[in-house]
Amino acid sequence: MKKIIASAVGLMMAGGIATTASAAVENQFGGYWRTRFIYEENYQASSPINNDSGSVSFVDTRTRLFYTAKFNDDFKFVNKFEFNTGWGDKNGGDIGADGKGNWRVKNSYADWNMGTVNTKVGIQSAIIARGFIFDDDFSGVVVTPKFGNVTVPLVWINSMNKETWGWDGSALPTVNENIFAALAAVKISDTLTVTPYFVWQNISSGSEKTDFFQSGDNWYLGADVDAKFGSVNVWGSGIYEGGTLTHNNVDYSISSFLVAAGADAGIVHGQAFYASGDDDAKDKDINTFISAPGRQAGNPTQSFGYGSSYYWAEILGFGALDDINPAAHTTGDDISNIWAANIGVTLKPMDKVKVDFDVWYAQLAQDNAAGNNELGVEFDAKLTYTIMENLTAEPIFAYLISGDAVGDEDIIEAGMRISLKF
Repeated sequence: MKKIIASAVGLMMAGGIATTASAAVENQFGGYWRTRFIYEENYQASSPINNDSGSVSFVDTRTRLFYTAKFNDDFKFVNKFEFNTGWGDKNGGDIGADGKGNWRVKNSYADWNMGTVNTKVGIQSAIIARGFIFDDDFSGVVVTPKFGNVTVPLVWINSMNKETWGWDGSALPTVNENIFAALAAVKISDTLTVTPYFVWQNISSGSEKTDFFQSGDNWYLGADVDAKFGSVNVWGSGIYEGGTLTHNNVDYSISSFLVAAGADAGIVHGQAFYASGDDDAKDKDINTFISAPGRQAGNPTQSFGYGSSYYWAEILGFGALDDINPAAHTTGDDISNIWAANIGVTLKPMDKVKVDFDVWYAQLAQDNAAGNNELGVEFDAKLTYTIMENLTAEPIFAYLISGDAVGDEDIIEAGMRISLKF
């Protein structure tokens, strides 16, 4: 009997401690949900689900759930989870649902302040140079001290580590790769902010006979400028990329650049960007701008879309529907060997309705292997309707008059995105 009483008292004490600890934590929940209805025509079989007719239609759903344990104003633990399902697929979209295997951990990190220094450790996300260099989730550390009007994020991205990849039984990667970045957001005035940055990608411990570079350093030096003149917002970015990477004892020297600028006056907006290409893919001097860590030794002048993300046109640049590239020679949201310009208008005919019209022209900075360079002229239209607070519906239509670097057929994308933020 004494043992039963002691056990009961112990459980009561444990419950009391758990309740007290739980009461000391503020549990914050949120998330994002969207469903896309998409029709694509003449995407040139760049997607494995395309059929012989050159058209495809599908529906899919994405859900993201956020949980933050807030201990106090200076310390919290952040988690973000995601699962995706294609309607009618075998992974939750079929009869019976019960999807398995599509659950993902997007973020899981500790976030704390010590004085004027913020530190984040774990799986998190970062944006460098508006996404031209990096915009993705990663494992690493971000330390951000603040000095008056100057904020200095210091970033370590452990992008590839061959010592840990084999923990799940998968094949080991061939290299160790780390990215280090130092940014300084300088608020000069209420209307002007300048953000210079330096990014260093270090590759080491690689083995031969692989498509990865075995060693070397790749670096970026650039700056972002953001200004506001009355109702007009103006921005610009300039980046130089340099360094030397080694593959099978052969050194590749890198010298490339990117420039971009844009303005938004409310009703009218526009932008343009240029990312350098390579006029001779066979030499060892690489002039194609590619974001870290998106370059492989097997084809060092072609990016494989790893790390960076800058959305622009609906078809050529992923846009709001965010699906696939329509042809092998387009770069999507990974800006490389391309220049493009845009003009558009945004109209608000009523409180719950916004309409965007955009026209884009895009061309490769250097000709492709077939001697072609024109990507084409794209027309985009999007209507955003607020069904109720936090819930929106966006019918979207895009038409690309294809240039010679894309193909003979014009491309159409149409769809609807319904999204919820909470």
